Amino acid sequence: MTDSILERVRTAATKRLLFLPHTIRQMSRPDRMITTKDVECVIMTGDVIEDYPEDFRGHSCLIMGAGKDLRAIHVVCAPKDEYLAIITTYRPDPTQWTPDFRERLA
Repeated sequence: MTDSILERVRTAATKRLLFLPHTIRQMSRPDRMITTKDVECVIMTGDVIEDYPEDFRGHSCLIMGAGKDLRAIHVVCAPKDEYLAIITTYRPDPTQWTPDFRERLA
């Protein structure tokens, strides 16, 4: 299942990335400073760590990867026919995730 969503994400990303207003605000926070190139790198090289097939925005997923400076970055996105919607992106909090940032802590 995650391979299918990842394939759909990457196919949609080749068409266009649509950064939602919330995403832009999150990327621009001084403690994050995530670039569009960071997001592209995560999408094309990262792994799906959570799949949200029932998301009200449409089937979406959480991808974990590294930006160009090798910082861990999470990207929540939803593939559409004509674009990839970037719902949010953030640097994972080590107090909420396992050391590899792939699983949430209880």
